[in-house]
Amino acid sequence: MATDYYELLGVDRGASPDDLKRAYRKLAREHHPDANPNDEEAEAKFKEISEAYAVLSDEEARARYDQFGHDGLRGGGMGGDPFNFDLNDIFENFFGGNPFGGGRARGPSGPPPGEDQEVVLDLTFEEAIFGVDNKVEIQTAVGCEDCSGSGAAEGTSPRRCTECEGAGQVRQVRQSLLGQMVTATHCPRCGGLGEEIPTPCRQCRGEGRYRESVSYEVRVPAGVDTGSTLRLTGRGAAGPRGGAHGDLYVHLRVAASGKFNRDGDTLYAELNVTMLQAALGARINFETLDETVELAIPPGTQPGEIFRLRDHGVPRLEGRGRGRGDLILTVKVEIPSKLSKNDEDLLREIAEQRGEKVADPGDRTVLGKIRSAFQ
Repeated sequence: MATDYYELLGVDRGASPDDLKRAYRKLAREHHPDANPNDEEAEAKFKEISEAYAVLSDEEARARYDQFGHDGLRGGGMGGDPFNFDLNDIFENFFGGNPFGGGRARGPSGPPPGEDQEVVLDLTFEEAIFGVDNKVEIQTAVGCEDCSGSGAAEGTSPRRCTECEGAGQVRQVRQSLLGQMVTATHCPRCGGLGEEIPTPCRQCRGEGRYRESVSYEVRVPAGVDTGSTLRLTGRGAAGPRGGAHGDLYVHLRVAASGKFNRDGDTLYAELNVTMLQAALGARINFETLDETVELAIPPGTQPGEIFRLRDHGVPRLEGRGRGRGDLILTVKVEIPSKLSKNDEDLLREIAEQRGEKVADPGDRTVLGKIRSAFQ
């Protein structure tokens, strides 16, 4: 005795089309042969539930089945064979394509979109830190104004492809254990668009687009760095025959700074102080990226000591918190390479008072020769 189709799908006889779809979706994914390799029982079950859905999803076939059962499906009403259905038709209408791969491609759904494009934008160190509005220029495909992107000359229009009859694809049908299996490829004559251009536009030669140089304004946010990429939606190439634009990806390249080094949101720099400023203390000005700050150098400051200026680093990009990172200053003590006679005498006096041994004035030439020997 044949299994009841409603029982196979687990729905009652008053099930709506949406109820049938939900039930079939669950069972088809569970029993599909690709999800159950080498399982003959699952393959048989999959075919049964597919047969059930093929019948119950067809309004006329369902009415005959409800009235006469399986006998109502035989004969001319179902084309001679009630189970001669195309599984790919089910997947196409139900899943939007075979969820396990294979099957046939969809028919033409309009012209394809244009290609995405890429460009490199060079920034100064400061522009990357604080953001900037800049321009990029690219060679790209733009929509043809003469034919409004149709590709057809003025006074003419595209016509249905004579090879695929507007389907955009060429189909081949073969029999398998699961019923009819359909494979399809893009129509070689129309490229899958379903249309031909009898009289191409002279400007774009039937493409609906042509190449030219285009300039776009780019708003670079504060805090970007080399390797950051900005996406400009719809600023890529125009699609053929009026297809949508692709996107433009702007890759950022930031120049180095002669003063600052960067690590994420933190900036690093050297703080140059003289020997006497380090020894006696001082107040000195330091130029950050956007302002001058006064720093108090304590007496006895040693080379390599650190000063941290909070919120003087890189502005944090959206998603990394608010505010700015820090600026880390490392003390570098400058030792004078040349001294006046008066300065030298003063330093020698200090060295004598501190009991520090230093070179005699007459040893300067000898010391210079020793130092040069190691250079």
